[in-house]
Amino acid sequence: MAVTQRRGRRIMMTPGELDEFLTSQRTCRVATVSADGAPHASTLWFAWDGTSLWLYSITRSRRWADLRRDPRVAVVVDTGEEYGELRGAELSGSVEFIGEAPRTGEPCPELTAVEALFAQKNFGLTEMPHDGRHAWMRLTPKSIASWDFRKMASS
Repeated sequence: MAVTQRRGRRIMMTPGELDEFLTSQRTCRVATVSADGAPHASTLWFAWDGTSLWLYSITRSRRWADLRRDPRVAVVVDTGEEYGELRGAELSGSVEFIGEAPRTGEPCPELTAVEALFAQKNFGLTEMPHDGRHAWMRLTPKSIASWDFRKMASS
């Protein structure tokens, strides 16, 4: 279960708002720690299943190497241009690697639903295209902080 946000309660999203937000967004920013201790941030498409954030990453990336060595991660999903429109969430915890790497489409019951969701959301397809370059990581967050600055105008 994710840790409850303590600060910024006035602008935090309700569980329903957070679920709708994460379901509707497409891009996230992933922060990892490199072997030399330097932070590394990169952008990915993702899928949210109501409990976990599923990250589909190139296996020959710095991000993948960082997370294989140290699975701790922070992920930010955000949107908005003007200050009063800013909305987002930071999810943190440790990733788990699911399925073969790289993913070639071998049967993996844990991936059936998420691949259908990801393929529809990002490619408009009913089946996941496998390119032999990407693989899956699942982040079931230990903590979530969210914000919706639009709530400041209504309070």
